[in-house]
Amino acid sequence: MVDRLVNSEANARRIALVESCFGTAGQPLAVPGRVLVGEGVLTKACRKKPKPRQFFLFNDLLVYGNIIIGKKKYNKQHIIPLEEVKLRSLEDEGIFMNGWLICARGKSFAVYAATATEKQEWMAHIEKCVKDLIEKSGKKPPSESERAAVWVPDTAAPNCMVCKKTQFTMLNRRHHCRKCGQVVCGSCSSHKSLLPHMSSKPLRVCDECYRALSDKSVDGRHTSTGERLNSDSSSEDSDDDEESERNGVDQTEAEKPNFYNSVE
Repeated sequence: MVDRLVNSEANARRIALVESCFGTAGQPLAVPGRVLVGEGVLTKACRKKPKPRQFFLFNDLLVYGNIIIGKKKYNKQHIIPLEEVKLRSLEDEGIFMNGWLICARGKSFAVYAATATEKQEWMAHIEKCVKDLIEKSGKKPPSESERAAVWVPDTAAPNCMVCKKTQFTMLNRRHHCRKCGQVVCGSCSSHKSLLPHMSSKPLRVCDECYRALSDKSVDGRHTSTGERLNSDSSSEDSDDDEESERNGVDQTEAEKPNFYNSVE
């Protein structure tokens, strides 16, 4: 069905509308062969609390952004190549229902649909697009170790998850290990290491991961850099899709996702 939509005017209009909603805050999305398969609002697990995000599923990309005005304006566009994506279903837990993990090289996170049916629809469409893309392109998906860790939410860690002692306050701020995703204090995450699947620059890691990485080598080179961080360098730990609460996106009304199976 996706192949039928490739050269359709409806598909071209839909992609042009997505581009216009992101404006200069987004990258061009209209390229030959690209199809917008579906779109809708999902609740994304962010660092401080879950927040609604607008998601767009293409036949080769997963794109999402912050909602400024529903169906009209989005910002902070994130683009994930589908060949990197691996999904993992989550069990319902309290208020967190109908969720699954989206794991990729640069970032991994949990999302939640409004209903179990919508969860099934999203997961089925994403997995089919991934499967079709890999079969057609011949690209090799990354291994589990090459995908980013899912960050533990701030609210789940009142104390450092490494030393178990430091209690987080306004002065003792939280940091996230880029290797394992744990919430740690500055003293327990004072080093950087190279994680080539995530960045060409050294990234903050906890002491446990730093020691483990120091014992390994990649192409004859140690992945640890020995570079130390200041305990207050919290700017590196911001969740890059957090936004000011004044936008009021938490009041966004979730509508059913749209999956495009026809050319009209």
